[in-house]
Amino acid sequence: MGAQNGTVLAAPRRRTAGVLAVALVAVLALALVLVGVTWWRDDTDRVPAADDYVAIDEVPRVASSPAPGPDASTGTFVSRCGRNEDGHQNWDNLIVSPGERDAAHHLHEYVGNTATDALATDDRLTAAGTTCSNGDPSAYYWPVLRDLGEDGGATERYGNEGVPLDPVSVHIEYRGNAASEVVPLPRFLRMVTGDSRAATSDVPAATPRWSCSGDEDRHTARYPLCPDDELAVRTFDFPSCWDGRRLDSPDHRSHVVFPSANGVCPDGTFAVPQLRLQVAYDVPPGRSFAIDSMPEQARSPRTDHADFVNVMPEALMAEVVACLNEGQAC
Repeated sequence: MGAQNGTVLAAPRRRTAGVLAVALVAVLALALVLVGVTWWRDDTDRVPAADDYVAIDEVPRVASSPAPGPDASTGTFVSRCGRNEDGHQNWDNLIVSPGERDAAHHLHEYVGNTATDALATDDRLTAAGTTCSNGDPSAYYWPVLRDLGEDGGATERYGNEGVPLDPVSVHIEYRGNAASEVVPLPRFLRMVTGDSRAATSDVPAATPRWSCSGDEDRHTARYPLCPDDELAVRTFDFPSCWDGRRLDSPDHRSHVVFPSANGVCPDGTFAVPQLRLQVAYDVPPGRSFAIDSMPEQARSPRTDHADFVNVMPEALMAEVVACLNEGQAC
């Protein structure tokens, strides 16, 4: 009976101890969750630093480009592809992370090919429609720009808060080479310009170019604070010296590089049409807009970048090349 009494008395103690242990574990788990949430917010829920912005009138004017040489291809060819009126956006990157959904960790905006996402194969891109009036089914894309003063709602991810701003205009232009004629871009060539990791990289792949619509001879790697009657403009110049062999490369850069200042391409490369993509926005006043970025890049303007997959049929690319080499404006 004494043993029985002892057992009866000991059981509640064990149950009490068990309950306390479970409660302690729950408290510790909650603390860890709160710490994790705080860390996540500290690491990602950011707006750019004050010195990421600059008044455009404080930016020096840039001298005009050197005059083209006697063998230059001086024409221009414009693809009119709209300004993403259909709202084609996703968190994918067909070039850098093919086959992986949401791998970009920032929201991309598209014009041109209507099937562009992580799962788009060359065949799927070929069969898709396009927003370009000339039938150009190429894929053109870049990170969205957001109004930081507005709640991002369901689109906010990876610390990229705010409502995406609709572009006022998107200008897609192919340009010639200052030193020579150009050869066609091969179909399904992939290219990137800019560096999505520039805020943490010692050697950014390209300098982003921000300006204002009335001051395009002033450009900066910082967010421009424009006069009220001017638009903020992002300009993406793509490399234009192709190695003649590859459609892509492991770093997505080595197969197409930039020419020298006078337009001369490095040995072993060939001048191809240079793609210039310009996107303009009516931004809110002050330091209240920023691009999407990877979390660790803190939405730095230096991480601005754009991507391109050439899906032009050979006949259309031949028109581009003829226009540039003959010095026409098409």
